[in-house]
Parts: sequence; structure tokens; C-alpha cells
Amino acid sequence: MTILDIGCGPGTITVDLASYVPQGHITGLERVGTVLTQARALAKEKGVTNVDFVEGDANALDYADGTFDVVVCHQVLQHVQDPVGILKEMRRVAKVGGIVAVRESDYGSFVWYPDVEGMEEWRSLYLKVAKSNGGEPNAGRMIHAWARKAGFQVGGIKSSSSTWCYSTKEEIAWWSGLWAERTVASSFAKTAVDGKLATSANLEKIAEVWQKWGEQEDAWFSVVHGEVICRKEE
Repeated sequence: MTILDIGCGPGTITVDLASYVPQGHITGLERVGTVLTQARALAKEKGVTNVDFVEGDANALDYADGTFDVVVCHQVLQHVQDPVGILKEMRRVAKVGGIVAVRESDYGSFVWYPDVEGMEEWRSLYLKVAKSNGGEPNAGRMIHAWARKAGFQVGGIKSSSSTWCYSTKEEIAWWSGLWAERTVASSFAKTAVDGKLATSANLEKIAEVWQKWGEQEDAWFSVVHGEVICRKEE
């Protein structure tokens, strides 16, 4: 079996998938080639040899029609300007009878407790920043429709949803710390300030909100995802 993992990043999912096809091969593709150094290092560390990593553009895949048995992407389509176009490319390079699988989070469906003042302001800002970049942060609820527009038959699209849940002390500390840092020191922060959607002071305040939420004894967070498994029928 041959698999293509689009938007593989540091290769954590790619390397895991490789263990499912020890007699096959998986390719991780990433537009930002610098991160592939980490991916190759991870594969070497895990002793995984049936994998390779390449730099490429998912909008125009450099593969012939019907090359792969499975084409996957995880948390990618929410960030792109033409998700249907990428799904068409994924469908094109999949073999007839092959599978295209996608999983995307849905920010509008995130749920947390307790409702610390400022958390909704964070979500509102995130939605604005993501959309200003041409993305769709509520992609999870839309990917089944995008798949149909990309040419998959309704009967060949299996939709589902799943969640990540952060509830232990360690999980809450990691999740709140991640977002506190991301709010002030990431491309999100730069886009927010450059686009005049927020000031540095606004972002610092939101980072403090995340830290405050993470200090709550009963803190709990659920991340909702939409998923599709699409079979290429022709």
C-alpha cells in the first residue's frame, strides 16, 4: 500500500502511519520544507525506513493520476484558501477504489469550563484572524460538503466527528500554556497586529486569560473535529 500524507509538518502522524504498512510506503509532503528536517530525524529515531519526506504544493501535486492507495491530511484544509481545490488534487492522485481521508477541527464548536471572562473574546479574535488569512476555522462542519464539491459521490463519503478532551492537570497546563504562548508569539499574533485586528496589549491580555483559565481547579476543554473518509469510485 502507498500513502500520501499532505501537510505532514514534523512527521509525527506520517511516521505512525508507516507502522501500519510495513511492506508498503508512505510519503509526507509539506509546503514549508524547513520542518522536514525534524520529520526525517523522527523517522531515523524510530527506525522507520518505509517513509520519505518531500517539499511540495498540495494545490498542484507533482504525482500522476492514481498514484496512491490512501491520501490523508490532518488539520490542513482549515488553513488554506482553496480547500476544494486541494481535495480535487487528493482525489486525482488517489487510485480508483482508493481512500481520501480528512480531519479538521471546528473552532466554533469548542467547549470549555469554567467560562473565564475573555475566553470568548479569544475565540472571536481567532476566527477573525484565520478568515483574514483566507482560511476557514470552522472547517470541521464543512469538509463533507467540500468533498462532494471535489467530485466524490455522496454515497462514497463517510462522515463522522470526534473530540480531544483536556481534563487532567498536566493536559490543562499544556493546552493553556500552548495558547498563551501562541497568542503573543506566533504567526497568529503577527497577523492580528499587522491586520489591525488587535494590538500587542490586547494579545497580552488574552494570553493572561488563557493562563488564568489554566489555573482553574475544574478546568476542562473539548475540541470538536469533523472527519470524512471518501472512496474514489471512478
